[in-house]
Amino acid sequence: MGQRRNITGSRILITGASQGIGKALAEAAAARGARVLVCARKIELLNELAQQIRARGGMIEVVQADITNPDDRRRLVEAAEKAFGGIDILVNNAGIGATGHFADGAPDRLRQIMEVNFFGLTETTRAFLPMLKKGTSPAIVNISSIAGKRGIPARSDYSASKFAVQGFSEAIRAELAKDGVDVLVVCPGLTQTNFSENMIEQKALVPMDHLRGMTAEAVALHTLHAIEKGYNETCLTFKGKLMVLVSRFLPWIADIIVKRKVRELFRDEIDARKKAASERREPVETSHERAS
Repeated sequence: MGQRRNITGSRILITGASQGIGKALAEAAAARGARVLVCARKIELLNELAQQIRARGGMIEVVQADITNPDDRRRLVEAAEKAFGGIDILVNNAGIGATGHFADGAPDRLRQIMEVNFFGLTETTRAFLPMLKKGTSPAIVNISSIAGKRGIPARSDYSASKFAVQGFSEAIRAELAKDGVDVLVVCPGLTQTNFSENMIEQKALVPMDHLRGMTAEAVALHTLHAIEKGYNETCLTFKGKLMVLVSRFLPWIADIIVKRKVRELFRDEIDARKKAASERREPVETSHERAS
């Protein structure tokens, strides 16, 4: 457990805030009286968000930025200093994904996902650490995923990036304890956003039905609650929590379930491979045998 804090009056930076969870977080935080700084690559969507929040009396500043760009990260730090004199809470929310089996993907797919989901997150954290250490009840909030607790077939690249976020978060939580900076991790399950529409690549045979997931607004409220209470980690949705529990205490059952599912999906391919192997093993009739 970290320290309790009040969202009202806090200075919060949210990355990837033009859509989905980031947008919902900005709206909910501003509604509670936080001073919000948001960034994303799509400035038009950020400006629309700012207009909506200001119309309700909220305080928000926007910066067009790509968190993988060092110059953009420096501009973010300067914007936070200019707008609010610093920040108290950094929410690393920006992320991208892709689906498809690892063997069928190009190396660039994994590198692009890691560049945003992991290196962009870690370097944004590094850039803001000096400012956070001077903040009031400071916290780093990393939006991870249930896929960072249990690897999901056809989402190996995304899972790997979120496992990296998990390990990074646990390590710096201990390192930053001496500085009074909390490190919180939020692991949403399926969420009703357009995340799947913005994926680099979609090759999974079974797409996840995001419409059956938690709303982005609900994820935002759970995230703000975790920030206020100082929870080290929050996993969301019943199925997500169940997956984490099974993977932790009965990992062999989780392995059996996912392997069986993959085998079912590729039944025709497996049968064809077995048939070809069987034909290769059949004895070849020799001329002597034919003569006899």
